[in-house]
Amino acid sequence: MAKAATFTCTNCGAVHSKWSGRCDDCGAWNTIAEDTPLSTGPSSKSLGAAKGKAIALTDLATEDASQERAQSKIAELDRVLGGGLVPASAILVGGDPGIGKSTLLLQAAAAFAETRLKAVYISGEEATSQVRMRARRLDLQDAPVKLAAETNLRDILTTLEKEAPDVAIIDSIQTMWLDTVGSAPGSVSQVRAAAHELTSFAKRRGISVILVGHVTKEGQIAGPRVVEHMVDTVLYFEGERGHQFRILRAVKNRFGPADEIGVFEMTGQGLAEVANPSALFLSDQEAQQPGSAVFAGIEGTRPVLCEFQALVAPAPAGQARRSVVGWDSGRLSMILAVLESRCGIPFAGLDVYLNVAGGLRITEPAADLAVAAALLSAREDASLPRRTVVFGEISLSGSVRPVGQTETRLREAQKLGFESAILPERSKLGQTAGLQVQKMPDLAALAGTVFGAG
Repeated sequence: MAKAATFTCTNCGAVHSKWSGRCDDCGAWNTIAEDTPLSTGPSSKSLGAAKGKAIALTDLATEDASQERAQSKIAELDRVLGGGLVPASAILVGGDPGIGKSTLLLQAAAAFAETRLKAVYISGEEATSQVRMRARRLDLQDAPVKLAAETNLRDILTTLEKEAPDVAIIDSIQTMWLDTVGSAPGSVSQVRAAAHELTSFAKRRGISVILVGHVTKEGQIAGPRVVEHMVDTVLYFEGERGHQFRILRAVKNRFGPADEIGVFEMTGQGLAEVANPSALFLSDQEAQQPGSAVFAGIEGTRPVLCEFQALVAPAPAGQARRSVVGWDSGRLSMILAVLESRCGIPFAGLDVYLNVAGGLRITEPAADLAVAAALLSAREDASLPRRTVVFGEISLSGSVRPVGQTETRLREAQKLGFESAILPERSKLGQTAGLQVQKMPDLAALAGTVFGAG
């Protein structure tokens, strides 16, 4: 008798007995997919009476052999990985179609191969001739990278076991097909089983495996969320398709800091590193314009300066718009509400547009004060003092709260030639030679002191 199919939510992994349009556990819509069971499965009565082998236990003081990281010589990639590629690690790289994932990983494979590591690149989406064409365009045709086009996971694992490479790149996990799973490639069952087999193989054979993952329209890696839990590192390759800059961001890393970023520029010869991203995300600060505020942020372990740009314009009656690019729209609504209720500065009947220059996406609450400064500057048509950085978190009471790594932010600003800083009143400061510091106790002080508003 055939087993009944189950249905799994690709967003949270919850299992349902029947299909529905909305997951009851996480509330996501259109994420439930049929998960065909394996032809054979475990007994319904636990493991039975048979005993397994006793496993060896150690204590916390036991010293393991140190694992030396492999350097790719691509500094931005090594930074995001936490200092290099850890042996026997599993890495998942996701990003929008056409953003440059295959280009980045082909360059990474060539870079690892040139450091005398054995690299294998297996494509399930392109023929080997297409990959060679890309390699010629990137001037990598002489790199000692082994290449194959295959989707049968059993054949791939057999080949990797025979070749014993140091690093293997699988492009992509959604195209892999496992013959023990009775569903189509790209389904929840296939993706989960393929990721488990590849991750287990990486740990067992000491091979670093890099998996490419497709993303959904919401920007999340497609497939069950359990795949992200299986791997050691999850990287997102971000950027606007019409913009030349790309950001590689670590959202999970067992061997390094999360939220670390690497910045690349897409050129005709592939992806080029950007050594100083702060200069990249800033416009000309000699001519300060209304609606502009420079934020000193922290991305992972790296201080990054970027520019918030705001525009406030009269709106047709009852049709005020709030448009945000690169920041949380809910956070913008909160800042506007605090400005109106605590400072008496209304934004009703006004269109508000907010943009982070350079295609960067900011998630830090420390950007609140910079956003408020940009909004006030645009509304009052008054520029901030030239070469000034702003950072601080705003509470619902209108007070400005201090943020971490204040001195690191100020040192980066000073290195780039900034002369003054606006920051929370209770910030702990050390050496700030050369920087004029202006401390704000609350949002009303910023509106009154800097812009004369409120």
